[in-house]
Amino acid sequence: MKSNPQSRRAFLLNGTKASLAFSIGSTVIGSSLLTSCKTASKNIANPFVTGFEQKPLPYDYKTLEPYIDAQTMEIHYTKHAAAYTKNLNDAAIAEGIDRSKPLEQIFGGISRMSEKLRNNAGGHYNHELFWQSMRASRSDNKPGGSLASALESKFGSFANFKSVFSEAGKNRFGSGWAWLVLMGDKQLIVTSTPNQDNPLMDVAGTRGIPLLGLDVWEHAYYLKYQNKRADYIDNWWNVVNWEYIQQRFDMAMK
Repeated sequence: MKSNPQSRRAFLLNGTKASLAFSIGSTVIGSSLLTSCKTASKNIANPFVTGFEQKPLPYDYKTLEPYIDAQTMEIHYTKHAAAYTKNLNDAAIAEGIDRSKPLEQIFGGISRMSEKLRNNAGGHYNHELFWQSMRASRSDNKPGGSLASALESKFGSFANFKSVFSEAGKNRFGSGWAWLVLMGDKQLIVTSTPNQDNPLMDVAGTRGIPLLGLDVWEHAYYLKYQNKRADYIDNWWNVVNWEYIQQRFDMAMK
């Protein structure tokens, strides 16, 4: 059988694109996270790698009170986040996505996928990170160790970092997220994304590994705070799980 020149050219072109995408992904995501994603199975146990199923909430709905109320948590988790998970799986099946692999692997090419897959993959991933990033409130809640040193080095002080991050959330027009991101050069940066986009996506203006994300969609706070997004953000700092963020930072820095 003779080889079809057009088919061969298309095969080589697609192979080149795939290699380039993998190379870019390796640089942006970081070798440790990429290795975790490549070796993870469908029964994903690595806390830094995300599967296609919604994990159990790591605390009771009332755990984050008085800063985030139980009713908001229940609706947020069982309705909003659960819908993202269902719709993600529906879209992944329709588009032939291998759901046995980590979700992180698709973000580098999300611009070539459907809007439904992009929105719901982002919604599922972002919320899975968000739940883990919180815990019961503690007095004088702030990071320590290498993460604290890195924040102070980049932003001058933890207080100044909080101010920069809070402003990113307060000034995000409409719905979206504020992020603390580790860039490919190991530098920290604060950014924000619209809707359910995140910094792993190839559509993001600033790309890197998300360490901490804050949901500033109205459904995250409206029952308790109404239109006072700033109050929600100011109070949210009391429930940030800095031990988990430190673990993500250590993993990403390897």
